[in-house]
Amino acid sequence: MSEPSYLKDIIERDIAHVLIDLRSQAEAGKGFIQGAVNVPMTELADAKDRFPDDKSAPIILYSDTMSEEAFKTVRGWGYREATILRGGFDAWKQMGGKVSAGELKTVISYVPKPRPGEISIEEFKMIAESGSPDKVILDVRDTDEAMHGMLKNAINIPAGQIKDRSAELPKDKEIIPHCTTGIRAEMAYDELKEKGFKARFLNAVIQVDKDGKYEITKK
Repeated sequence: MSEPSYLKDIIERDIAHVLIDLRSQAEAGKGFIQGAVNVPMTELADAKDRFPDDKSAPIILYSDTMSEEAFKTVRGWGYREATILRGGFDAWKQMGGKVSAGELKTVISYVPKPRPGEISIEEFKMIAESGSPDKVILDVRDTDEAMHGMLKNAINIPAGQIKDRSAELPKDKEIIPHCTTGIRAEMAYDELKEKGFKARFLNAVIQVDKDGKYEITKK
């Protein structure tokens, strides 16, 4: 589940994502979220080939309902970062999010961009495996995700809690956030920089098992 505030953040920060409006073309044309692509729920099951080849692409689905069926369909195609926008289009409007009207795009485009503050995968691996006296790996996944496996010596503070819990982190060390795909890690990086921390972040897909073993692939 994605909060409207999360969607607002990734739009404002120009982070690559796929936003799908599941409503009918006529309904969506009356008002839709900036950057949305229209794939009506009635057409979704046959639209697999229109989605990105990159299975790590963050895909956010919305309509006027919870869209559980759509979520299961897209997750079933292997998009592990597919989520539903909590509250749908109405929640977006109530938050004051920008709304456009007219003809929506129907072609999905997903092109990740290089991000400022990235740490190389090679350097991240060295820190994860050997440690570093002046660096801390910060796992910003949700607590229930981290429970299934964390990197050795990493600290877990969910991305949404960084603002309130930054005092738990050492100011004399570089903080290196990671999540599952890099999106939440970048948000944590921005928050840390605003609070005066030295920081970089891992902008890559990382899977960690219960024994702390991991696999990193570049998006």
